[in-house]
Amino acid sequence: MINMTEKTFTLAQLAQYDGQNGQPAYVAVDGVVYDVTNSPAWPNGRHHGNQAGQDVTKALHEDSPHGAKKLALLPVVGKLV
Repeated sequence: MINMTEKTFTLAQLAQYDGQNGQPAYVAVDGVVYDVTNSPAWPNGRHHGNQAGQDVTKALHEDSPHGAKKLALLPVVGKLV
């Protein structure tokens, strides 16, 4: 899927999307930013010790039992720069 209006996020900008106080919940994995706001696995922007608004690449590749396959179910909102 090609998104002509793809947003770019710095780590500081991504941190604003932590799922707290009504904010959307975004996470970055391998440079791609995903929206986990409506994912039941990410209530209040939290998932198994990980907080939205961060690059969770290391946790996904080292600690996740499902690896990257669940990412295909999430909306892509941009990329991490």
